[in-house]
Amino acid sequence: MSGERPIYLDNHATTRCDPRVLEAMLPWFGECYGNAASVEHAYGWEAAEAVARAREEVAALIQADPREIVFTSGATEANNLALKGALAAAGSGARLVTSAAEHRAILDPARRLERAGFGVAVLPVDRCGTVGPAAIDEALRREPATLVSIMAANNEVGTLSPLDEIGAVCRGRGALLHTDAAQAIGRVPFDVRALPVDLASISAHKLYGPKGVGALWVRRRRRIRIEPLLDGGGHENRLRSGTLPVPLIVGFGAACRIVRESLLDESRRIAALRDRLWDSLNARISDLRRNGDPERRLPGNLNVSVPGVDGDALLAGLKEIAVSSGSACSTADPEPSHVLRAMGVSEDLCRASLRFGLGRFNTADEIDRAAAIVAGVVQRLREGAAVRAK
Repeated sequence: MSGERPIYLDNHATTRCDPRVLEAMLPWFGECYGNAASVEHAYGWEAAEAVARAREEVAALIQADPREIVFTSGATEANNLALKGALAAAGSGARLVTSAAEHRAILDPARRLERAGFGVAVLPVDRCGTVGPAAIDEALRREPATLVSIMAANNEVGTLSPLDEIGAVCRGRGALLHTDAAQAIGRVPFDVRALPVDLASISAHKLYGPKGVGALWVRRRRRIRIEPLLDGGGHENRLRSGTLPVPLIVGFGAACRIVRESLLDESRRIAALRDRLWDSLNARISDLRRNGDPERRLPGNLNVSVPGVDGDALLAGLKEIAVSSGSACSTADPEPSHVLRAMGVSEDLCRASLRFGLGRFNTADEIDRAAAIVAGVVQRLREGAAVRAK
């Protein structure tokens, strides 16, 4: 590569911080260093005003009331606050319903809640990675639940969940609906005025903002009760104590503003690049399998399985491309993707899968080069396997 950096196609793991976001943050690391909770002097007032403006920008992106935004360290903390907080507030007998294709930031808290004595139901998904409203209705009919948690968009295969239909079922059965929207918000329209959702988790670094900050949106008019995870100061309406990271929150707000101004055009451009990548790979690689819903999916997601190759060798051969085989939050686990397994994909194909995440800074030239690189590696591996089989 002669020192050239790999083509970055892992935007589901994280996105590059937009230079405009970085520029907005810089003053808050230097001369503007006040604590937003310091209400006695100008440094604190200045910081508090900056947080308030950022809160308005985050809220505007999803058509929410700024008072409904609770800043956290990211979507993982927001998920934990939503699940553990809602069930703890409901008390003994509270129950959670979720799906087998959720992010580990949902499934791991669910397991902890189960060990703590709460009821937990993990529903199977279809071949696209979706749990339908009928399955959720049946689960709630058999046994009522306090909370249902279904992700807005799958982080591995990009499938979009029918939140409008699922939310209608939850309302009818008296359950709250939480969604891990970290992959959806900033990539597809997400309007909390129209969606029958009660809580949503957001991550700044998935939408070209900084790492280390996110939010939990909590619908006010339903008077949702949540127990905090952290005690100590009562920040964020007593739901998340701790000194606010003003620079990161300012960057979060700037990222949301940029997304809001360009979402539809950017999504169309990225979807066109995604289709270009699929068409090129599909033309060059025989028997290529696309995972997830072919239509109802994130604009920048392409997840494929490559029959006839060793998965470890495939990834090892793609040094010129930054791409993954699954969730970046599961890299410590050598097992195949739990999402693909839940969808019924064989273990061999799970291991030989690639998750491409296209984003704002990708170009058509990068996509064409990436397709050629992947096809070349697959051809070499298949030829080598054929020789060894003789």
